Amino acid sequence: MKKHNFSAGPCILPKSVMLKASEAVLNYDEGLSLIEISHRSKPFVDIMERARSLALELLGLEGKGYKALFLQGGASTQFLMVALNLLEKRAGYLNTGTWSTKAIKEAKIYDDIYEVASSESGGFNYIPKGYEISEEYDYFHCTSNNTIYGTQMKSFPSTNIPMVCDMSSDIFSRTLDFTQFDLIYAGAQKNMGPAGTTLVVVKEDILGKVSRKIPSMMDYKIHINKSSMFNTPPVFPVYVSMLTLQWLKDLGGIKAIEKENEKKASLIYSEIDLNPLFKGYAVKEDRSNMNATFTLENENLKETFDAMWKEAGINGLNGHRSVGGYRASMYNALSLDSVKALVEVMSELERKA
Repeated sequence: MKKHNFSAGPCILPKSVMLKASEAVLNYDEGLSLIEISHRSKPFVDIMERARSLALELLGLEGKGYKALFLQGGASTQFLMVALNLLEKRAGYLNTGTWSTKAIKEAKIYDDIYEVASSESGGFNYIPKGYEISEEYDYFHCTSNNTIYGTQMKSFPSTNIPMVCDMSSDIFSRTLDFTQFDLIYAGAQKNMGPAGTTLVVVKEDILGKVSRKIPSMMDYKIHINKSSMFNTPPVFPVYVSMLTLQWLKDLGGIKAIEKENEKKASLIYSEIDLNPLFKGYAVKEDRSNMNATFTLENENLKETFDAMWKEAGINGLNGHRSVGGYRASMYNALSLDSVKALVEVMSELERKA
């Protein structure tokens, strides 16, 4: 029985994507597996170009001066790479959780970083508001969605300086004006594909303005000039990401999946709010549509609840160790039926209690 996969990542992927990817591992190009063909061969070059093109198309950034790259090292490498390529004197960072904290730590290696606002005092259960962004910063960095705490930025500040956003856990999940961002990065394993590749979408005209020498592997311009093929790319993760992006396009794009994501979020949060046995972790106005975090009001029910959701075929519901409780990650490929299954278990616990 296929389980209801609420894992925070690596994430659930569409069944059709999994089937096609598994077939490609056995035979993709005239008796050769996808993972044994040359990355310089035309079949894989076509895959890479298609993946990059689909990313820009879905984000509405085609023909607007942006380039899409599929790189390695995860979002954690981007914490460093962003600073290497953009930080000359000082940058502003919004601290909304673990990942932005780590991004700040890496950037500080190279120059002065100013924390424009932080929600740490509230256990990162909200998104700061009303902060100011100096136009003297080289760039402003934020994290759109926080998997651990279940918060999500519902709007983004207006600024005349480059805006960088870590969208690892909600990329392609909701409609936004993506032209407001000058650089977006996202690890594939949350909403695109398996771990091993990272999507970077960057506006070319923000590059080449720092005085430092940048190592070749960390230089966005080199990766752009080499069409994201400067070194051997992660062939399988790029292919699966391409399939997932095509699946999303065939569904009707981001606008279509956003409607489904809103239904899923509305259903789970309604149960959390109406069921007296549960309490949401994030403040209501900043709740994430990707990651619903909640706790039991009575910890004596934990053993019973855990047994019930596991019996129902639910997987990956435990909260992050730093927060505890539970976390239902509802990425694009998770069905509404899976959320209904979880809500039914929560309702059944109330009836039994």
